[in-house]
Amino acid sequence: MRRGIAVGTAVVLVLEALTIAGVNWILGLAVQHQEMSMGGLSHDAMATGSWVAGGVFGLFLVLCAVLVARIAWQERISGPFPRIVLVVCAVVHAVVGALVVGLVGWPAFFVMMVILGLLVATLLMYAPEDEPARRARPDRPADSGSGRPAEGELPTVPEQVQRPGRTPEHKGGDASSPAAPPATA
Repeated sequence: MRRGIAVGTAVVLVLEALTIAGVNWILGLAVQHQEMSMGGLSHDAMATGSWVAGGVFGLFLVLCAVLVARIAWQERISGPFPRIVLVVCAVVHAVVGALVVGLVGWPAFFVMMVILGLLVATLLMYAPEDEPARRARPDRPADSGSGRPAEGELPTVPEQVQRPGRTPEHKGGDASSPAAPPATA
């Protein structure tokens, strides 16, 4: 289920990147063909700015999608960089969602909040606090007979600690064995 949500998040981010790049491309074409100007800027500068902004934001969303797909593939977040980028992406979605409700309407706000929810769910499902608990699950195979616990597992204490040369039946000391306190469980 975790992997499915992460893959879904990556797909949604790619679709959003294509949509944002396409909308900015159309806006740039509209400004250029109508020869609009705002505040003394030429229509060519405004069209170029729209195309560059759409491309940069689209590439950022594709980067986020690649990071989420990598997290899904590895089943963990490796390092702080992916976590920071995804937190920034979530914050951007929250801010854009707040802005888009007044500019576009409630359906666009709903879409932005769904994407924000997917990003937060991905970050929470692959939280580093879950790593030790997942490593200690019983369905994880133990180390290959070396007597050592597998990586991430805690060693277990045997029921009865034995000293070399002593058997469990040998409870007390005799003249041939050195005097030692009995083993405790």
